Amino acid sequence: MQLMSDHAAREPSTTGRMFLAHVPIVVGMFAVLGCRAKPTPELAVPELREAMLAAIDAAPGGNVHVTYDDLVHPPVFIDADRVLHAASTMKVPVMIEFFRRIDEGEFTESSEIVLENRFASIVDGSPYSLSPDDDSDVELYTRVGKRVTLGELCTRMIDRSSNLATNVLVGHLGAPRIQATIEGIGTQHTQVLRGVEDQKAYDRGLSNRTCARDLAVLLRSILEERAASAASCARMLAILEGQRHRSMLPAGLPPGTRIAHKTGQITKIHHDAAIIWRDDGRPFVLVVLTSGYANENDSAAIGAELARIAWQCR
Repeated sequence: MQLMSDHAAREPSTTGRMFLAHVPIVVGMFAVLGCRAKPTPELAVPELREAMLAAIDAAPGGNVHVTYDDLVHPPVFIDADRVLHAASTMKVPVMIEFFRRIDEGEFTESSEIVLENRFASIVDGSPYSLSPDDDSDVELYTRVGKRVTLGELCTRMIDRSSNLATNVLVGHLGAPRIQATIEGIGTQHTQVLRGVEDQKAYDRGLSNRTCARDLAVLLRSILEERAASAASCARMLAILEGQRHRSMLPAGLPPGTRIAHKTGQITKIHHDAAIIWRDDGRPFVLVVLTSGYANENDSAAIGAELARIAWQCR
């Protein structure tokens, strides 16, 4: 899919239809830079920031924002409060609110609705619809007018990054309720104003935004069972582990590493926010947000390299 430039009049899609980078491409880039010449020894937490900064300096062409949190030592922040377009990472707050409402007894994952592709702009209430051409989950559009479960929509919103499922759930849950929930968890800069592809809102600068620190706060709240009930947090982790878009952080980790994550990508924006488990079961949170990279190979590669460095931190 050809994504429009940052200067185009149309809102860039927050689709999950991302380039799925091959690991050899990621490794190849950093081999050229000399970062893969020999195995890197294990890093202590105080060394981690410097190692990450060196990797970022070796990957010019964009901006990189990082939070690393092993839940034991003070977190590592690299320009972590810089606010960026959230792209599809905004679907994590939607998922949290969805399971909060399940905990409140408002509905269950098995509750059904009729799937519709008609939404109202937050600017003036005018109607708009989504195109499957701008969505990674094309199949869902064939079921418009049919009954679907809310649980399926939530899962597809995360693992396929379905825009249609996202807009249906945002409409069902309400953006103000989603915003109130994440602020209660502790976010400072994240804004969930609307669903995706609301062109009138985009033209007026009304977009969903986040930062690396806030996404780490949200993921840690799921991991620590503070985002919702223990059962709901377990379901959220399971859904995040089903992520199909794996070109960024997973590409820098050993094969088979357990990772629960959500990606996001639009033109010159490429994010991955993850909980990663070491071989001994210890988890850490790693969020990498990038902006400005014209080539998605490059943004995927720096994300993978930062995941590789984080994995070595003991």
